Order: sequence, then C-alpha cells, then structure tokens
Amino acid sequence: MADYDLVIAGGTVVTPADMFVADIGVADGRIAAVGLNLRGQRTVDAHGLLVMPGGVDSHCHIEQLQQGGGADEENFITGSTSALAGGTTSVITFSTQFKGHGILAPLAEYRRRAAKAMVDYSFHQIITDASDEVIFNEVPRVVAAGVRSLKVFLTYDPLHLDDRQFLRVLAAARRTGALVTVHCENYEAIRWRTAALLADGKVAPKYHAWSRPSMIEREATHRAIALAEMVDQPIQIFHVSCPEVAEEIARAQARGLKVWGETCPQYFVLSADDMDRPGFEGAKFMCSPAPRDAAASEGLWKLVRDGVLDVCSSDHSGWSYDTPVGKRVHGLDAPFRDIPNGVPGLGSRLPILFSEGVSKGRIDPCAFVRLVATNPARLFGLYPRKGTIAPGADADLVLWDPNRTVTITNSLLQHIIDYTPYEGLEVTGWPVSTIRRGEVVMKDGIVQAEPGSGQFLARAAYDLIKPTGNVPFGFDASAFLV
Repeated sequence: MADYDLVIAGGTVVTPADMFVADIGVADGRIAAVGLNLRGQRTVDAHGLLVMPGGVDSHCHIEQLQQGGGADEENFITGSTSALAGGTTSVITFSTQFKGHGILAPLAEYRRRAAKAMVDYSFHQIITDASDEVIFNEVPRVVAAGVRSLKVFLTYDPLHLDDRQFLRVLAAARRTGALVTVHCENYEAIRWRTAALLADGKVAPKYHAWSRPSMIEREATHRAIALAEMVDQPIQIFHVSCPEVAEEIARAQARGLKVWGETCPQYFVLSADDMDRPGFEGAKFMCSPAPRDAAASEGLWKLVRDGVLDVCSSDHSGWSYDTPVGKRVHGLDAPFRDIPNGVPGLGSRLPILFSEGVSKGRIDPCAFVRLVATNPARLFGLYPRKGTIAPGADADLVLWDPNRTVTITNSLLQHIIDYTPYEGLEVTGWPVSTIRRGEVVMKDGIVQAEPGSGQFLARAAYDLIKPTGNVPFGFDASAFLV
C-alpha cells in the first residue's frame, strides 16, 4: 500500500548542508519524508540525478507596470514557463509606484495580473515617491498584506530617491518590519559623466559601461550602508557587479550590520566588451550596473565562497531586440542613454550558475543550493516553506542532470524576449524535471502547469530582518513621523 502521493526515488538529495542518496515522499503538496524504500501512488525515478530544492529567484521583473499604461513584455505566463523550464519554482517580482501617485492601486492591479502565474510568487514594493501618505499610511498597509520588502533606486529617472527620501523609506521599513533592497549607483555622477560622453560624440552601446564605472556603484553602496546603519535598518544590496562593491558589504558585515549582498549570472559570464559589438548589437548586453571584466567575475566567485554575496538572482529585465517596443524603442541610432537596459535570465540562471560554479569546481552543490534557493528563501521570509528539502516544506524540487552538456539557445529558455545574451554558451548541468508543490510541472523541457496554479506567498514578520537595536546615541529617529 502506498504511503505517499508521490515518491522521488533514488536520487542524490542536495540540501544546504549535505548530499546523500534517498527517496523523497510527498503528501498533500509537501515533503512528508526523506528516507529509503518509500512507496508512493506515483514514482519519479531520479537515479543518477541530483534532487535539489526548486530555485527561488528573489529579483526578477515580470509584467511590471509601466508609466502611462501597459507593462513589461514578459508576462506571468511566459515568465512562469521560462522559470519552470529552468528549475525555478518561486519568484519575487516588483510592484511599482509612479511619482505623484500612491502604491495601493498599482499593487491591486499587479496582483490581478500575477494571478495568472504558474510559479509561486511574492512582491517587492518599489518606492519612487516618499510622500507622507505613502510613507505613513500606505507602506504599513502593504507590509501588513504580506509584501515585506521595499525597493529603492539611488539612480534612474524617474525612479531615484535622494538621501532624505531614502532615509524616510528606511525609517518606514524599520517601523513596519520590512527589508529594504537597494539599487546602488550614484545618480548625479552618472548624469555628469553621461553628459560629457554625449558631448564628445560617444553614443554607442559600449559607452553605457563608461558612463557608470565601478566607483559609482561602490560609492552609492557605501552611502546606502551608512544611512541604513544610522537608521538601524537591515538592507540587501542588489546586483553587485564587482569585488570593490562587495568589499563594502564585507566591511559592514564585519561590524555586525545586517547587510546582505546579491549578484547575478551576467556578472560571471558577460563583460563590458560584450557591449562593444558592431552597430546596435551591443544593446543586447546592456544592464545596470554594467558587467565589468574577467578579473571582476573571478573576484566575485571568491566573495560568494566567503559568504559575502549569498544570493544569486536573475534580475530578469527583458527587452526584445527586434521589436519597436524593446531595445530599439528610440531607434537604432539612439545614444546609449536612451536604450532600455536589462537582460533576460529567468530560465538561464540556474544552468549558468551550476555550470560556472559547480561544474568548474568553484563551489560545491550544497553551496549552489544555498545561493539559488535556501538563502533567498531565508532572507525574504519564505524559509522553511521554500528553499530546502525537509519534512513540512513545500515539495518544490528540481531534478538535475549534472553531466548533461547543453548549448544555450533562446528557444530553450521559453521566455517571450526574442534573444538571450547567452546565445551559444555551453553549460554542463541541466534541469530535466521540475516539481512544484508535488506536481510535475516540467519534464524534459515541456512545461505542463496550468495558468493560475501559482500561489501568492504572503510574508509575515520574521526574526532575520529585525533591527539590531543599535542607533547613534541611543536615539531612534525612525520613531518620529518626519
């Protein structure tokens, strides 16, 4: 007689801390047992495969609402398809705010759109206008509804916040028990350098990297950490591109601050040279912060091994190349300043990281699991429901062939974007099956989930992001609504 609804049999189970051969028994969508000789109504043969927690992508832009109406090209059905095909079962995407407006109405519309998702999902709330109404009235309501992270930009028109506005967001997060995530680049430095480049006729895509060298990212990271330390508010620094930036985070961590760092696959396999291609081709590789060089990439791996950078997301922000609404929305002769930047990566995240990390001997499979599943789940309040293989956790699993060699093509990734910057990249290690809450939703590249079968992941308060209690002179300025 079967004891479980489903048994994944004979695979090498990879947890954040260990690897061992075992069966996994699933009942009612959750892991019920990890052991040997388990019996299920259905059995998935995992002999010769790694069985890992489904990926948690804590930074991806899917169907994000745009100023003036509409949304990003990638929608929740195509985005879910690409994620599941690549072994990711949970995502955290972005509800935006438009300057001069509140955050409640866009969040309601975004939740309506996200109801089509096939992955489980949660949101970060972007704050672009730190008005009294938003900070004192709307942020508490959004956090109470389970959106327990706020995103701020220290650059970009029309998204950036100045230091005073950033402090108001930090204080609001401290009062409500939310995490703040930060895009760190110096707004005025980029504007100044961009103006000089354009004045000199340097307009091609490659000059995107010239407009925002690493010290611009490093300075903003240092400043963000200092302001967060003053408020005593935990933060995560998004998409760290180079060791100099990560070292700012390391110094903060050594002082006992709650500061975490994230990086992305593009900073391991792309470089500024990729933007220096004939004609408009370099636009395919434009993202911010810009990719650096091979030495920076190797330096990031050391900081991953040291635990300074403990999350790797996709920062999927796709703009098609050949459509009039994507990279060429302002024409093929547009200066780099006017080219939408961002690269797709939902489906390629895990294969690239496994190949560059595990297959090339830079990290072991347990570290890979921590980087792409366990740590993001912990940091954003989804653990132990997500990100691990243990009784009681959701049965989100990816069955992985560590020896399969695949050449990445855009069609394999199944997103809506018409290109991948990783076209032709050979990787070793590939997902052969994805299981979401006990349901096989991808097998051999075929996604078979139903639209709307994803679940919203409301996040309650959790201890990891509680303030330390250390404020200058013992005076907690966040207690005052200023």
